Amino acid sequence: MKGNSYYSRRLHSLLGVIPLSLFIVEHMLTNFAAVEGGPQGFKDAVAFLNGLPLVFFLELFGIWLPLLFHGVYGLYIAYQSNINTGQFQYGRNWAFALQRISGVITFIFVVWHVYQTRFQVAVGNVTHEQLGSSMHDIANNPFFFAFYVVGVVAATFHFANGMWAFLVSWGITVGPRAQRVSSYIWMGVFVIVTAMFLASLAAFRGDEFKEASAAIDAVRSLVNIG
Repeated sequence: MKGNSYYSRRLHSLLGVIPLSLFIVEHMLTNFAAVEGGPQGFKDAVAFLNGLPLVFFLELFGIWLPLLFHGVYGLYIAYQSNINTGQFQYGRNWAFALQRISGVITFIFVVWHVYQTRFQVAVGNVTHEQLGSSMHDIANNPFFFAFYVVGVVAATFHFANGMWAFLVSWGITVGPRAQRVSSYIWMGVFVIVTAMFLASLAAFRGDEFKEASAAIDAVRSLVNIG
């Protein structure tokens, strides 16, 4: 059992780095297009992503299935963890606790985000072209906006802190100096990626996306009348 647990945790670590990195980078670049190019820029970024060859299988086997294993097994690890903040005296102990907590939040956030976006496209409630207006509605709902802010911060922290831990546990950063430099690097990554995601959320709240959403609603009304 101990050996199986060791290899399961190593697989969990590895499958967290690959799919979560791809998930973060994919969403960061696609969503930041809303900041740089507005509704049309975001629409073009979504179209580019969905125009990639075999994108469904690339995402399924490169992101979603590994991420599902990482998330479900991560919940099991979090359940087993003995988190007692009253006994933590060092920064890395707090980081360990926050890694478990942020993992649970990230899992809930990703599942809900996929339901609000990808699932709605899959069942035909919205199209890929309408995702910008959907994000506008989400970002202008006070509850969901706060939920997304918390989810984004949790996900980016879980990613950055997880990368630091991955480099240590896999013997890539050996020694206090290397680990200290690595912590500075990943702290910087956390700040930059979080800022880009929050800027994207702010962009989705803008009047440009409101106008795009109104135009889509007008087209829907004409179609229904016809």
